[in-house]
Amino acid sequence: MSELTAAECSTLPFENLLRELDSSADGLESKEARKRLTIHGRNEIEKAAGEHWFGKLLAQFNSPVIWILLGAVLVSLLIGEAVDALVIGIILILNAALGFFQEARAEKAIEALQRMASLKAVALRDGKEVEIDAGEIVPGDIVLLDAGDKIPADSRLIEEFELETQESALTGESTPVTKDVESLPVREGRTTPIAEMRNMVFSGTVVTRGRGKTLVCATGMKTEIGRIANMIQFVRTEQTPLQRQLAGLGKWLGLITLAVCGVVFVTGIFLYDTDVIELFFTAVALAVAAIPEGLPAVVTISLSLGVRRMVARNALVRRLPSVETLGCTTVICTDKTGTLTLNQMTVRHLFANGRDVRVEGSGYKPEGGFSEDTAQLEMLLKIGALNNDASIDRDTWSVVGDPTE
Repeated sequence: MSELTAAECSTLPFENLLRELDSSADGLESKEARKRLTIHGRNEIEKAAGEHWFGKLLAQFNSPVIWILLGAVLVSLLIGEAVDALVIGIILILNAALGFFQEARAEKAIEALQRMASLKAVALRDGKEVEIDAGEIVPGDIVLLDAGDKIPADSRLIEEFELETQESALTGESTPVTKDVESLPVREGRTTPIAEMRNMVFSGTVVTRGRGKTLVCATGMKTEIGRIANMIQFVRTEQTPLQRQLAGLGKWLGLITLAVCGVVFVTGIFLYDTDVIELFFTAVALAVAAIPEGLPAVVTISLSLGVRRMVARNALVRRLPSVETLGCTTVICTDKTGTLTLNQMTVRHLFANGRDVRVEGSGYKPEGGFSEDTAQLEMLLKIGALNNDASIDRDTWSVVGDPTE
């Protein structure tokens, strides 16, 4: 028994699909589920091997300006300027420590958020409905879905009632997709796009309306979202504009400093009767004095202040230079406004008994009021409250279910 792709699952008749996945309409037995879990692994997106803490610390010194300052430390020690070497060394260590601990703190916060978002799923095991950790879902499991549920794995629909899902994470389309259970026709020579697989639901997407029963076809990295995650892990990291500018500054600073010191040294040899060794140390001291040892610290502190301001607005930044990249952004070109906005739909006006009542406040928080007495609105509000399946998550103030409802 092996996992199937979304394209294979969408075209097979349900009976054939059960045979392929060695499952039944009553789900898997617990013993079989544990066996498959050892074969296929947990239903999780694998993380790329994390960089060792020592490598992260060394990365704080990966800048031409820092290299020049390290050279200045060595030269200062050679010419006996221990105080200069100590001061520059302390600045470099503090600068590296500030950047290292800021990035470590951001990564810990992100990991804590991921643990908080531990996903649960309702599956049929031994013919009974049980709530299990989504990481324990395996191919062949029967999973039950309801409005507001986050779909744990790529699955084929068995039953559905007014089922709609939000698939913007995969397709970019913010409009909920209506689902059905009919098998798709086989297309010779090409695969049906994800957006057209109406009989499939995908890991990481959300049920906005209705309910359904599904047969799991693929889990973990074999899901569509897993394939995307696998591609992202191999994307080359590019330097930010600030990093490129500092690299250019460091290069030119080094060249100009060497040129000036060379001119001083050569001029001293031909025009003054000075000891060569003493003249060399004078040129080196001039080079050390010309290097702005405070520049990296000023840049790091400025970026850290930017990170603090973003944290105050509930935005986590993993790498300090990313703050500057965001600050340099002047235009964002996009045609998917629904995925960029808060995606919050709220009532602004109510019409009852021939009168227009304005609703105050913004978002989903229970703040604001009505422009007129609500006695005349009692029946209208009661109908609105009872005739929907949506609810509000008061921890995040987000909608669970269909935003329209």
